[in-house]
Order: sequence, then structure tokens, then C-alpha cells
Amino acid sequence: MVFTKPVRKKRNFKSLTLAVPENATAPAAAAGANGNAAGPGGAPPRLVPNLSGSLALSSGGSAEPVCPLELGVELRLDLREEDLAIGQPMGEGAGGTVVKATHRPTQTPMALKFIRADYNIRQQILKELQILHECNSPYIVSFYGAYPKDNGVQVCLEFMDLGSFDRIYRKNGPIPVPVIGRVTYSVLQGLKYLYEDLRVMHRDIKPSNILLNTLGFIKICDFGISKEMVSSIANTFVGTASYMSPERMTGGSYTVKSDIWSLGLTLMELALGRYPLKGEGESMSIFEMLSYINTETLPMLSQEHFPPGLCDLVAKCLIKDPNLRPNLKDLLVHPYNRECAVAKVNIEQWASSIELPDF
Repeated sequence: MVFTKPVRKKRNFKSLTLAVPENATAPAAAAGANGNAAGPGGAPPRLVPNLSGSLALSSGGSAEPVCPLELGVELRLDLREEDLAIGQPMGEGAGGTVVKATHRPTQTPMALKFIRADYNIRQQILKELQILHECNSPYIVSFYGAYPKDNGVQVCLEFMDLGSFDRIYRKNGPIPVPVIGRVTYSVLQGLKYLYEDLRVMHRDIKPSNILLNTLGFIKICDFGISKEMVSSIANTFVGTASYMSPERMTGGSYTVKSDIWSLGLTLMELALGRYPLKGEGESMSIFEMLSYINTETLPMLSQEHFPPGLCDLVAKCLIKDPNLRPNLKDLLVHPYNRECAVAKVNIEQWASSIELPDF
């Protein structure tokens, strides 16, 4: 018997509702029957809609529209700059700055990211927004909407109040092993969704792109201007050099195995509380990094201090030859990931105990 993949219809497939305060006014939203998946402790996310509409970008201040992106979903909430209360800066993302904002009509906190949309990358940005719109996973930061601004676009994303794991470990020290287990499982599930359901790769896995909130959700963000895969391979050179796989540094074919390499470095960094391939404050060019990776024996997690399963998974992620490195399916059935999938870890309780990172 042959099974064919059903066609997904873009009609409020997230079954979303708006949580509107009694004294606030907001457009009506159509709600489905299933609702969002419950988070840790059975608490659903407060508000994770795809707030949509048509988006047209202009090049270099020109009034000429660029290929409007029609998101086409029933749930609509007009995003206007005057409805957003801008808060403190949260840092720099791939290609733009990020600040905290609040949508006044619904009192919804958001992460507001401005991306400069010059002529060369505007189509990639539109593809990125389309990917964000299609995402329906508890392991990926939700997309609220976007609107043009100046010579770029403002992207409104789910606000993860505890920030990124790099800020968390720098403030609180190495991440506890049980939490690393949940990070491992969450990131692999997020990659599985992107790779198998949306046919895209993340391209920029690193601690600063893995976020946490007080409900205990662990989610990945910032696809590094993802592009749709062509024959499971893409050659675009994007991402952060410190987490690039050897094959990416040499301009080789990009596959999901490059994300696997980045995941291995990320898990080791969280476990050690420092970037593992260079000393604190030491910087290396991409050529120095490539030389180091090719000529030196890479550090590994010690089984004296960490679970053997975690050590083995990280070691497999950091196999230099991509032909020998495991793929995503291999890691999903790895014994350590299977343990993490069923382990009872109260991330919400741990999240309430850490010192908040500075934004």
C-alpha cells in the first residue's frame, strides 16, 4: 500500500486563539477545536498566533514593491508600529538587532527583530518569513507577524523571557546535565520538524539560538536566513564561523550533517560552561579554525564527569569526516536521545531557580 503525504492547507492550522484583556480591543480570531499543545505542567503557551497579512518590501527606500508575501491565514491581527511599546535591547541576531516590545491592544510581549532588507537578500528574507509562518512546532519560536519599516522589515517573534542558553550559562555557570538532556531532545525534535516537515535546515545551531522561558519551553530560533533545500543540499555560506563544520569552511556541500556538527559543539559548550575549541577571550579566523580542526585532536567530554551516552553522542556529532558523521535519523534513535525523551526533568522548576541573564 502506498501512502501519499497530505496537502497542508494554510487555514489557521495552529488552531489559535487570542487572549485579549477585558478592557482591550482586538480583532476577532477564528479558533479551532484542538488548541495548542500544552507545555510543562499542562500549561498552554499564553499566546502564539501567526499574525498575518501581506508584506511588501522596498529596496533602498524605493517605493517599488517587492513580490508581496501573502501569508493567507484566517487569523489576522494588524501589526502597526504605533501599537508596539518598545522596551530594552535584547542583543544582536543574525542580520539584525532585537528589542523587547509589547503589543498594546493585547498586552502580548514580543521579541522585535529589525532586518535590513537590501536588494541582495530581500527574497531570502521573504522565504524566511514564509518558513516562520508555516512552522507549527513547540520546539521552534513562534512567529507573530511582520511589517515593512524604512529599508527593512520588523519581525515580531515569541518572547522567551529567560533568553538564550549562552547568556544563561555565563550568568549561572555550566548547564546541569538533566537540562542538557532536554536541550538535546528539544533541538533534535526541532531539527526533525524543520528537515522532514518543512524541508529546510537550520544552518546556525549555537547556544545563542536556543531559548528558554519560565514555563520550561526550550525552542530554537533564527534560521540564519534559511533557504528551501534543493536535493537536500544547499551551498549558501551563512551562519557563525565558530560553529561551522569543516566541510562548510572549505565550501563543500551543506547537508543536515553540518547542523549535527554545530549541535555537538553547542552541547559541549553548555556542559563545560565555555566554548570548547579555544581559550576564553581567544579569537580565531575561519582559516585558523579550519587548521585547528584539521590538525588537532578535538576535546571531548569526559565520562568521569558526564554520562557516557552524552559523551558518545557529542563525539559522534564532532566526527570530522561528514561521510562518517551520523545523520539526523541516527541521532534520533541514539540511546542517549531515547533516554532524554522519557526522562522526567522539571525544567520549569530549574528555570525558576536560575539568575536572570542581562539583556
